[in-house]
Amino acid sequence: MSHELSYQDSISRLLSLVDHERGTPITDTASNPDGLGPGGGASRGPRQKTIFNLKRIEVLLAKLGNPHRSVPVIHVAGTKGKGSTAAFCDSVLHNVGYRTGFYSSPHLHSFRERIRINSQPVSQGQFASLVENVWPHHLDVSANLGLGPVTLFEFMTAMGFQSFGGANTLVGRTGFQNVDFQVIEVGLGGRLDATNVVDPAVCVITAISLDHTAILGDTLGQIAFEKAGIIKPGSTVVIAPQEPEAASAIDEVCQRLNARVIQVGRDVTWELIAADSQGQEFIVRGRLGDYRSTTPLLGTHQLINGATAVAALEVLREQGHDIPDAAIAQGFANVSWPCRMEVLADSPTIMADGAHNLSSMETLLDSLPRYMGLRRLILIAGFSRDKSIKDMVRCIGTHDPVVFATASRHPRSLAAEDVAGLFVRQGMSAVSCASPADALRAAMEAANDDDLVLATGSLFVAAEVREAVLGIDPEVYPDLLASDSSRFEATG
Repeated sequence: MSHELSYQDSISRLLSLVDHERGTPITDTASNPDGLGPGGGASRGPRQKTIFNLKRIEVLLAKLGNPHRSVPVIHVAGTKGKGSTAAFCDSVLHNVGYRTGFYSSPHLHSFRERIRINSQPVSQGQFASLVENVWPHHLDVSANLGLGPVTLFEFMTAMGFQSFGGANTLVGRTGFQNVDFQVIEVGLGGRLDATNVVDPAVCVITAISLDHTAILGDTLGQIAFEKAGIIKPGSTVVIAPQEPEAASAIDEVCQRLNARVIQVGRDVTWELIAADSQGQEFIVRGRLGDYRSTTPLLGTHQLINGATAVAALEVLREQGHDIPDAAIAQGFANVSWPCRMEVLADSPTIMADGAHNLSSMETLLDSLPRYMGLRRLILIAGFSRDKSIKDMVRCIGTHDPVVFATASRHPRSLAAEDVAGLFVRQGMSAVSCASPADALRAAMEAANDDDLVLATGSLFVAAEVREAVLGIDPEVYPDLLASDSSRFEATG
């Protein structure tokens, strides 16, 4: 069967899946100018716990021949660093010469970024073929299972598994073949996440902090419990350094399931050798050897992510997979994970970072002097309405920034005027700009060559600044999007 579905039509089909994901509207900033939910916490958004049900994805994958079971999996959960850790693993395995599949979310500029083969997004033709192949099965599951419609994330998860391990059942002229390894990043939480249908070769839990509290819980222990839901009985689990409350919750799950634990910071350690705005050199001391590497990814937290990736890769070594030391060094040197302390230009330096909660913002700002030196901070700031924005603004205020407030095209974004107002109420001046591109132009006019222009507060804002600097034409389909935020929710 040759595929007839165009790429644009495949996107249209995907966007049609999110109508049923509507829930309680996000807090109206007109009545709550801080963009926060009742009591000062994050507002409850369109995604509700009730839509999470693993039975739907299990049945859908069964109809596709259970492609997720045919290829070894590294399964990565966490709040901070899970994408970077997964990217390290994918890059190393690809540099060994293995054929790799990497599933992640959200995307920056294109839906295709969520499904990568050999570290590259699938083509438009491949993407359309995947949508066409999964579509009739989704219709059957949604209509006949009695558990509600398949969600967008579930559908794309099925697409990812199908592209990695279901080549024999794929339609179209796309040339799919099964990969050797799948690196699967959890979308939200872990226990009820659509990716949690795999029997992984190794589980990874990166650093946990407060985020998505309306869905995952409002304590570190509750969130850690949800993240630890990816752990399977008797599995091997790599755990990044955690706050005591999160560590205790994860440890309880590991003991109950008799899981083997490899603790980063105890069993696997790291040491920084040198760092500047171009990258950093470091040593990871693993259980099976020492690995000296460089990486273009900036921030002391990336050393932890690199050590966590090494710990996971060593588990694969113990299982008989060939992963030479040189491949680890090469993979770390070649890794790409945009909008994570990413330097986009010089004179002045322009950096994009997707920090969107207090913990990530603190890590970002604390890391800047080591890599950028002491510079005047020109900030392009925008936030999503369901985040703890006031805490981030207070944190930013300690660094005496020049602020250009903005909003991304994502409907969940807090209006630029409201962002500016948050900074003003904390005693800072702020200029409101209609778009991240407008904010970038204003920031560049204000900046000297030795200043740092930093776009942060939201991955969506960081992505749009990246587009403006690098001349990237993003995939935007305004004619396909509903006017309310729920339709766009699942795309980010």
